[in-house]
Amino acid sequence: MHITQLNRECLLHLFSFLDKNSRKNLAKTCHKLLEVFQDPLLWSLLNFHSPMELKKDNFLLGPALKYLSICWYSERVKVCNIEDWMKNSFQKDLCNRHENTVSDFLLDVCNRCPNLLSLTLSGCGHVTDDCILQVLKNCPNLKSLKLENCVRITDHTLEAVTLHGGSLRTLHVDFCRNITQAGLERVRQKCPSVMLRAERSANMIPDSKPEKKLMLEKASRKLVQL
Repeated sequence: MHITQLNRECLLHLFSFLDKNSRKNLAKTCHKLLEVFQDPLLWSLLNFHSPMELKKDNFLLGPALKYLSICWYSERVKVCNIEDWMKNSFQKDLCNRHENTVSDFLLDVCNRCPNLLSLTLSGCGHVTDDCILQVLKNCPNLKSLKLENCVRITDHTLEAVTLHGGSLRTLHVDFCRNITQAGLERVRQKCPSVMLRAERSANMIPDSKPEKKLMLEKASRKLVQL
């Protein structure tokens, strides 16, 4: 029996065992398999491991998407977690491109995936409070939001959770060094049903502001002179 002789349910089950690239390659072989590839039911879960994956055409965004994970650990992506005042021009340019890629992608998610239940972002140093705010507003069924080492996330995200996270049951903000204990306490008070975890977050040293940067530079020069 040829694969195209299988009914649609069997083909969807077969496709479900393949990664995004394998699905795309198989879909190129015939029109029937392309139709299966384009079935929204196939795309309830998506995992990404590099910025470039967000630009590929080997997946679909749609109302069927329930679980989304973007977890980056490469050396190039780690640059985005460095404080802005420590980056050279090349690193800043790289981070700007990553930020635009992520922002555009999350905007698409907001517009196309209203039934999203779970969002996990790890190592995404370019994700902003505004991105998370838009997700919370446009994905009212979101139950799990897990943020790890997202250095731009601040108490504004925590405030957005209290205002728009009515369905949220799990919130992780581990290693998000720019949130505060006050922000965490606000979430605990206003959203007692949310399971909140903030490992190594509010106790970490936040990003230095420009005036603090200047003070650090002066102190470093004094040490060199000594």
